Amino acid sequence: MKQSRAMSLVEAVANVAVGYGVAVVTQMLIFPVFGLHTTLAQNLKMGAVFTVVSIARSYVLRRLFEAIRVWSAR
Repeated sequence: MKQSRAMSLVEAVANVAVGYGVAVVTQMLIFPVFGLHTTLAQNLKMGAVFTVVSIARSYVLRRLFEAIRVWSAR
């Protein structure tokens, strides 16, 4: 069965939300190990930056692989 556009959007939003949460929790646990002490607000802001970078990376890779698929189908 093919995934609907609506469910693709739900999956993408869930993926980003979970990734953001994982990034923030990981930062809060790992940063002190390396002597970095940040506030919750700082961790939330850094998590947001990492999330935007992740979305951009994912988009570029998807477009690259689509271009490869189209090129190889010739």
